[in-house]
Amino acid sequence: MTAEQPAPDVRTPRAQHGSSPQHLLATLLGEYLDSADADLPSAAVIAMLREFGVTEPSARAALSRLVKRGLIATRGDTRPPVYHLTPAAIARHRSRMRHFLTFGAQPPHWTGDWVLVSFSIPGSGRASRHAVRRSLTAHGFVGLYDSVWIRPGVHAAPVRAELESLLHPVAGARWSVLHVRFDEEAGPHGPAAAYDLTGLAAGYTAFVARFAPVRAAARRGTVDPATALVARTSAMDSWRRFADTDPDLPAHLLPQPWPRGQARETFLDVHTRLGALARARLVEVTAPHWPDAARWITHFHAPGDPTRPEPAGDPRGTG
Repeated sequence: MTAEQPAPDVRTPRAQHGSSPQHLLATLLGEYLDSADADLPSAAVIAMLREFGVTEPSARAALSRLVKRGLIATRGDTRPPVYHLTPAAIARHRSRMRHFLTFGAQPPHWTGDWVLVSFSIPGSGRASRHAVRRSLTAHGFVGLYDSVWIRPGVHAAPVRAELESLLHPVAGARWSVLHVRFDEEAGPHGPAAAYDLTGLAAGYTAFVARFAPVRAAARRGTVDPATALVARTSAMDSWRRFADTDPDLPAHLLPQPWPRGQARETFLDVHTRLGALARARLVEVTAPHWPDAARWITHFHAPGDPTRPEPAGDPRGTG
């Protein structure tokens, strides 16, 4: 299985249906900036988001929220403000981009191990119960039964520590964290039944259909830079949700045929072929507000070996 992601130093916006301006901005910054030294004027951010139909007030609100989350910080006290990515955000972006670009490249190493959490909270602890469920979801667990949650793998220390923090102050609360294997792993009563695999498969199929036209156009070389920026960023914005929510189960627990491979090929084709064009468009729209745009704007990309993505593309746009 994929190693459990380290606890982030910054709080990235939670994935949600559709793209909020702050989620979209986080995607843009993660994709196209890779230095904490770059001074990013607020007008340049507004110009970036305008390409996606985001209004200036919404863009400023997104900036403010990302400052609160620790993704970006203001540089000095100039007016209008100038921002920069924090070193913690840069490290987080690089780790996340590697995760997104390698996700689905190889079948998981499956040992049959699961982490199981069982908890009991008195009836008066409704808020604590909701907090535990939110925490378990954030750690990649799903509810097998009402108060029994599971996730594949063996990494239990982070969730054990969080349960201790959440439930130790709650009178009468009990919880256990166990390492388990299922006698009947496959089938309607096995652990895979806890996941909405039908919905996940439908999501992958819809992704392929959505991006098939732009993939074909990219192969023909008929995509203009403005379209490339929107299409490539939208593809990443959608793909990152799969990478964050797909439990990456082994083939014997998945419905067949499983469409993730086709979705991954679609994503990588769009992402790779449109990288230089998207970067060029981003430089074009931000340069009037940011003279150093061409120096700092880059793009991540996966090279020929998809299991070893480059941390960043050539800043001249030739990668």
